[in-house]
Amino acid sequence: MNDISFEEAMLELEELVKKLESQTVNLDESITLYQRGLELYGFCFKKLQDAEKLVVKINGEKIGE
Repeated sequence: MNDISFEEAMLELEELVKKLESQTVNLDESITLYQRGLELYGFCFKKLQDAEKLVVKINGEKIGE
């Protein structure tokens, strides 16, 4: 998943949710979309965690100056 940006992953995740909410997909496709959604969620969550750690590090360095 490293070839996708956070923003692209969020857009794809939003589209998956719309498809699932529309109830126009069959069960098998719903399961496939759900699995992809979990992958995207995990990817985005990790990106946000990494960003938060970086901000905390930067702020800690600024305070320590």
